[in-house]
Amino acid sequence: MPTTDPRYDVVAIGNAIVDIIASCEDEDIEELGLNRGGMTLVDPAGADRLYEAMGPATEKSGGSAANTLAGLAALDIQCAFIGQVADDQFGKVFAHDMRATGIDFDTPARPSDGTPDNPPTGRCLIFVTPDGERTMNTDLGAGQFLPAAALSEELIASASILYLEGYLWDPEEPRRAMRRAIQVARDAGRKVAFTASESFVIDRHGDDFRAMIKEGMIDILFVNESELATLTGEEDFDTGFDQVAADVPVLVATRSAKGAVASAYGERAVVAAAPVAKVVDTTGAGDQFAAGFLAGFVHEEKLETCLKRGAIAAAEVISHYGPRPEADMQALMEKSL
Repeated sequence: MPTTDPRYDVVAIGNAIVDIIASCEDEDIEELGLNRGGMTLVDPAGADRLYEAMGPATEKSGGSAANTLAGLAALDIQCAFIGQVADDQFGKVFAHDMRATGIDFDTPARPSDGTPDNPPTGRCLIFVTPDGERTMNTDLGAGQFLPAAALSEELIASASILYLEGYLWDPEEPRRAMRRAIQVARDAGRKVAFTASESFVIDRHGDDFRAMIKEGMIDILFVNESELATLTGEEDFDTGFDQVAADVPVLVATRSAKGAVASAYGERAVVAAAPVAKVVDTTGAGDQFAAGFLAGFVHEEKLETCLKRGAIAAAEVISHYGPRPEADMQALMEKSL
C-alpha cells in the first residue's frame, strides 16, 4: 500500500534532449546512410556531420519520457521530470520548455566543456520524409551521465506512477539510477510504468526487461508491434501479447494504423487509430499515445477510454512537426470522446 497520498500523478526519468527537425527527401536518407524510420545513437562528431547536412530546421525540446510528460501536463496531470542536461544553451532551452509547460524539473545541470566526460546537452537530429516518417539520430550527450545521486528519492516516492523510458536503459549510469528509482517507487507502494522505446534497445537489454517483467517489477508496459515481437520472439501479435500480458498487470500495445490493444487486470480492449487528415511527422506518436492513456488511467477511466485518449493524442501530434501537442488537448479530448 502507498505510504502517503501522492503529490504528483506521474514522475518520469528520461533523456533530456533537444530535437532538431528538418524535412528531407527519401534519397537523402539513402545518401546519408541513415536507418530509415528508426533511432540510431551517434557520437558528437556524427551529430555535427548530420547537422551540417540538414536543411532549415526547427529546434524543440524532446526526449521520449519528457514528451509524454508534456502531453500529460497539457491534460492537467501533475508531473515532474528527472533528466540530465549540461550547463549550456540547449540545457537552458530544455529546462525552460519543461517548466513553461507546467512540469517540475530541478535536476542540477552538469558542467560542459566539450570533453567526453563533460559533453553538451543531448540532441536528436530528426529527418522527416514526405510520408511523415521520422528518422532519428541521437547524441545522448549529458543525458547518459545521469547518476543515482541526482535522483530525488522523496520526489519519486511522492508520485502515483514512476514512468521510465527504455532509451535511457542503454548507458550504464542512468541504468543504475533507474534500478534504484524502481526500488524506491515499489517501497513506497507506487506503480512503475515502462516504455520499451525501440527494438534495438530490446535487442541489447531484452534479458533485463524480461527479468523485470517476470519478477513483477513493471506494472504498466508500453510497446509497439515490432517491439513486442522483439521482446517475445513471436511473429504472431496475439500470441506475443498474451505471453507478456500474463506477467504484466497493464499492457498497452500500439499498432500504428491498426490501432491499439490493451489488457488490464484480466480485461482486454481494442481501439482503432484516430483519424488524421494528413500525417506530417510521426515523431512523438508513441510518446503522446502513452500520455493520453496515462491521463485516463490516473483518473481510473475505463480501459477502452484510456486507449481512445491515447489514439486521440497520437493523431494530434502526427498532424504537425514536433513531438509535443500544439492543440488545446483538453478541448480536443472533450470533443473527440
